[in-house]
Amino acid sequence: MREPFGLEEDKSVLTLTDWEKHFPGLVAGFTVRLGGESEQPYGSFNMGLHVGDEASRVVANRKKLAEQVGMPFDAWTCADQVHGNRVCQVSAGGAGKESLDDVIAATDGLFTREKGVLLTSFYADCVPLFFLDPATGAIGLAHAGWKGTVGRIAEEMVKSLQTHCGAQPADIRVAIGPSIGGCCYEVDERIMTQVRTSAQNWETAVTASAAAEKYMLDLRQLNTEILLEAGIAKQHLLVTDWCTSCRTDLFFSHRKEAGTAGTTGRMASYIGWKETEGR
Repeated sequence: MREPFGLEEDKSVLTLTDWEKHFPGLVAGFTVRLGGESEQPYGSFNMGLHVGDEASRVVANRKKLAEQVGMPFDAWTCADQVHGNRVCQVSAGGAGKESLDDVIAATDGLFTREKGVLLTSFYADCVPLFFLDPATGAIGLAHAGWKGTVGRIAEEMVKSLQTHCGAQPADIRVAIGPSIGGCCYEVDERIMTQVRTSAQNWETAVTASAAAEKYMLDLRQLNTEILLEAGIAKQHLLVTDWCTSCRTDLFFSHRKEAGTAGTTGRMASYIGWKETEGR
């Protein structure tokens, strides 16, 4: 399968090219670490206000992203991610764009049917999940680290789109974005205890590690199994091959860069409908 997230020339983003091509007015993608104003150890296109970077530099980076994707900065909307499975509907843009004081509290999934809202969330190895229902125009983002994944935040988003937007699971498109891959994500028995109860076919996401009592966990595959159980059609699933830990030239990686006490920047996932173009 062709890589769904294409690196845009002269831009600091990987674009969901097929979605943007087939759904005029939609912007969707994932940032890389290059092309911004932040200084080390956040160099340079850091999107996270919560990691210790200067807020003015982060806001400048966010404004640059909004400009690159053709959305006003006022549309920028984000939440205070807590590695949970809470999903929240957004009715207007602007939350958390310049300060942590007005982020959407304790939420790892956002969805909306409104135009002019740029949903965003932040990553340095966790899995970004993108949702699009062509029939209703509903869009969503979910942040799925191991805790959110075993908490089935992917299923929570599907249920929310169905309940609040009238979406049918079999019609929803989902894209799984750049994150740490099964090649690099080693976990212990404490995590595996929860992985084994998270999905019927969890074993497809786990391989043996060279280390005793350790396992290699593919969070993208585990989310795939959960999404299939939630009613998403296999042909409507796009899955990246980009590994944030393998490619620290392009991505921030909390685990790979732990030698600096885990201090690093954050990429952003984003999705939104432009005000001026129809769907």
